Amino acid sequence: MDKEKVLNLAKLARVELGDEEAESLSHDFDAILNYVGEVGSVKVLPLVSDSQGETLRNIMREDGEPHELGLYTEKLLAQAPEREGDYIKVKKIL
Repeated sequence: MDKEKVLNLAKLARVELGDEEAESLSHDFDAILNYVGEVGSVKVLPLVSDSQGETLRNIMREDGEPHELGLYTEKLLAQAPEREGDYIKVKKIL
C-alpha cells in the first residue's frame, strides 16, 4: 500500500495524517496485509462427524435441571461479604 492510498484512507476516516506518518503507516499496512494473507491460506479442518457419519452441529447437552433448585444457595450466600435475604448485597454503582 503506497503513501497516497494511506492518505486517501485517512481522509475517508477523517483522520489527519502527515506525509511522514503516511509513509510509516504504508509499511505497517503492508505487514498487516501480508499477515492476513497468511491467515487466509491456513487449511481449515472439516466439522466433527458422529458415528453415523453425519456432521455434528450442536455438541451441547440438553437443557434441564442439573441439580435440585436452591441446593447450593445457602453455601453461596454464606461466602458473600454481605447479604440481604436470598441476595448478595453489593455497593450501589449509580
